Amino acid sequence: MNWLYDLIFGTGVGHSVMLLSICIVCGILLGKIKIFGISLGITFVLFVGIVMGHFGITMDHHVMHFMKEFGLILFVFSVGMQVGPGFFSSFKQGGVTLNLLASGVVLLGVLTTIVLHFVTGLPMQTMVGILSGAVTNTPGLGAAQTAFADMNGGVADNSIALGYAVCYPLGVIGIILAIILIRYIFRVNFKKEQDELDALDNSAANQAKLYSLEVHNPAVFGHTVAEVAKLLVHRELVISRVLHTDGRMEMASSNTVLNDGDKVFVITVEQDIDVIATIIGSVIDMQPDEWYKLDKSFVSRRILVTKGELNGKRLGELNLRRSYNINISRINRAGVDLVARPNLVLQVGDRLTVVGSEEDVRKVETIVGNSMKHLNEPHLVTLFLGIFLGVFLGSIPMMFPGIPQPVKLGLAGGPLIVAILVSRFGYKYKLITYNTISANLMLREIGITIFLACVGIGAGDGFIDTIVNRGGFQWIGYGFIITFLPLLIMGIVGRLFCKINYFTLMGLMAGSTTDPPALAYSNATAGNDAPAVGYATVYPLTMFLRVLTAQLLILIFC
Repeated sequence: MNWLYDLIFGTGVGHSVMLLSICIVCGILLGKIKIFGISLGITFVLFVGIVMGHFGITMDHHVMHFMKEFGLILFVFSVGMQVGPGFFSSFKQGGVTLNLLASGVVLLGVLTTIVLHFVTGLPMQTMVGILSGAVTNTPGLGAAQTAFADMNGGVADNSIALGYAVCYPLGVIGIILAIILIRYIFRVNFKKEQDELDALDNSAANQAKLYSLEVHNPAVFGHTVAEVAKLLVHRELVISRVLHTDGRMEMASSNTVLNDGDKVFVITVEQDIDVIATIIGSVIDMQPDEWYKLDKSFVSRRILVTKGELNGKRLGELNLRRSYNINISRINRAGVDLVARPNLVLQVGDRLTVVGSEEDVRKVETIVGNSMKHLNEPHLVTLFLGIFLGVFLGSIPMMFPGIPQPVKLGLAGGPLIVAILVSRFGYKYKLITYNTISANLMLREIGITIFLACVGIGAGDGFIDTIVNRGGFQWIGYGFIITFLPLLIMGIVGRLFCKINYFTLMGLMAGSTTDPPALAYSNATAGNDAPAVGYATVYPLTMFLRVLTAQLLILIFC
């Protein structure tokens, strides 16, 4: 029975995996319990880990360190891939403001730490540990430990790690409490916030819409569709079908001639329809269903782009319209209909609305793939290449004047930045960035639960002793002040003066403390991606500032 004893009480890989699994299962089940209508969700995994660590249930240090870092990498990389496409547009639409507010949270936290250092007399290395735990920033903890050891001949100070461990749990709660308090201070109405978010979403204005026009402008009489399109070259426009005055229906081609009284079925965006109508004639009340009933000889079908070699190619390069006598009226990407312009870059997962004869549409299917099975296949090259590049970026030392030790983005900041870049620009290098929602969510949840379990188990040993016998209660109080005060101040500023949507503000507050559990809570509460986009918008700069300020506090005050 020695094998059973070693499996349960040993230090091998099997023991470590079993321990993590039990911790995660118990944490998730307990996290479903609601207190005053609030549940901590997967954050409870952290507290189960602390209890296990306190009672001496531990795991091999090297295995735990690897699992913790790898779990964090999986989480932040999945978040980056999810929000990357909207990251740059969100930055244009107020990202500067979000980053300024997040920087304010960081700087207020540092100032609060310095004030508490002089008021309480605690060594700065202990205060930096408290700061790192209060804002749940593991890279900052590592940076502080490295900086202190380098300054003292390789001798570490355990108070840094203890300060982190003691303040981390309440730091998680403090961040969520600050988010909740802002909600009640401003009496946030979720439905109203969602409506405002939808109104601010420019993607709605850029979605393809269907219109029916009647030709009345003498300037276009006798001219072809190609000639009319040249007049509207800077407008989003696809002319799909033409109903001539003699009752003849024609699928529009470059050589289709328009005459007075012809009816035209077009696909465009809302902001362009007035200009297009002025050039062609006028908008008429002819619904798309009426066109479909007249299209006896045509079928309209949505076809999936699943062939990897088409990723990054422009629609016009395929010459589908000319080669197969079909029309591609619009392209659906991530639930948004786009006008099928010739220069639109295709991505795997796009859905083309193809109009033509049954035979021609089938030919187009063979060109673009239309294989759901292929679409559901995992694209591991993109995942692990992105992780490799992210770890490489996070490990690059950056030197700053007056700082003897290099500053790094770490294993969280690097993969997140790379994931955002890959999801936005990967198609240019033939990388397939499409991933199903369920696959992305699975990676994200696995990563964060493993990370939380490892942090909890590692912090549990000596946790109670520090609280009871070494002034840990005061440390917790100091940490709560560092957590809560800057978030509350900047949250009020962001809401009251900057008029930031509450869902985005939740992500900002979670991102400014680089706190994945708070992001998980925010995502679950909001029910949309706004917190994740806000989190990703401020996370890179915040991570850099957290790592930099932790090292600076050690270098200046120790």
